[in-house]
Amino acid sequence: QVQLVESGGGLVQAGGSLRLSCAASGRTFSSDVMGWFRQAPGKEREFVAAIRRSGGRTAYVDSVKGRFTISRDNAKNTVYLQMNSLKPEDTAVYYCAAYYGSRSLPTRSTDFGSWGQGTQVTVSS
Repeated sequence: QVQLVESGGGLVQAGGSLRLSCAASGRTFSSDVMGWFRQAPGKEREFVAAIRRSGGRTAYVDSVKGRFTISRDNAKNTVYLQMNSLKPEDTAVYYCAAYYGSRSLPTRSTDFGSWGQGTQVTVSS
């Protein structure tokens, strides 16, 4: 399995931006579909975005479309989540995850086999 380490979280005012990074190690990064999920206090973990192995196709939850962008650099074994126009409702712990199966863009948390430790994102109003 792959080991994942997220970074880039923090406190930002509404309307601001953050870029999350997830560094992967332990297997061929380019063979995995990568995803970002988030979990707010008292809520279930929620799919945010996913990107195919080649980076050619992406998927987003409706609430972040047009504001968040997922990307990957297979040479650096890193996946990114650029978050713009942040809102207080984006406050959550953000997790990076890796999928090892054959589906092109899974979105269920149960599909993903490896997870990072999470990074806190707090958006103040």
